Amino acid sequence: MAVVGAGYLGQHHVRILRDLPEVELVGFVEKDDGRAAEISEKLGVRRLPDLSAVLGSCEAATVVVPTAAHADVAGRLLEGGLDVLVEKPVTTTPAEARALIAAAAAGQRVLAVGHVERHNPAVEAVLKLQPQARFVQAERLGVWVGRSLDIDVILDLMIHDIDVLLALVKEEVAEVRAIGVPVLTDRVDLANVRIAFAGGAVANLTASRVSADRVRKIRVFQRDAYYSIDTQAKEVTAYRLVRGDGAATIEKVEVPVEPIDPLTAELKDFAACVRERGVPKVTGRDGLRALEIARRILDEMTR
Repeated sequence: MAVVGAGYLGQHHVRILRDLPEVELVGFVEKDDGRAAEISEKLGVRRLPDLSAVLGSCEAATVVVPTAAHADVAGRLLEGGLDVLVEKPVTTTPAEARALIAAAAAGQRVLAVGHVERHNPAVEAVLKLQPQARFVQAERLGVWVGRSLDIDVILDLMIHDIDVLLALVKEEVAEVRAIGVPVLTDRVDLANVRIAFAGGAVANLTASRVSADRVRKIRVFQRDAYYSIDTQAKEVTAYRLVRGDGAATIEKVEVPVEPIDPLTAELKDFAACVRERGVPKVTGRDGLRALEIARRILDEMTR
């Protein structure tokens, strides 16, 4: 396996894959000479000169380049016969995502998308309970770090919660209402979105990359239970309504959460799919669906 792109997130792909016993990390590709030298020295992994070196030496690769390059880089790797994990968002446009899905299908290749929160043990613990969500509230607030400025906060941060929401509520989206504000860039840095589903469920999503505090919370309400997921702390707080002969009461429910690192789990899942020709937890079609909703949100903001 190889890693293409060794920026802030890519360096963690390199570090984790280097240490996975089931993976032989051949190397990484990075255009910036200074960055490449730093990663090679720090992690002891060799730099590969270009994609041709990856195609000639690997079975699979992870793509951690800027979003605008996802379609080109992942497409070349898939067409070259490699299995690919591409970081979120899968591409810039749905048409590009469909092209990657078609290329993977034509070559019988694995195409996984790096929506890491789906591998978060707190999210997994709630999804396993199959909640019948009626209202979902998600807050993803980040302090300004000056990364991912080629995309807006919807594709940068909110798309994580869009993907989790679509895994929670398996219905068609009926309506989207959204407002977004540029703050420190000429793109949307702060946004609030209301999504209504065909079956009646409603979600309220807020994302910001210019907040004073870092918050990562998803609250799921159903008719007789409530789940609060803290993806940062990897914890779940849950309560349920108990109806007895007397007055109804509310009791706390313990939801066990396995202490695992989400990115490590994501990369182990991808490696297992490469070995066993399995279906990744987050497929290309999952990535496409999240991207389609994200694009619908952005269209709503520009009306």
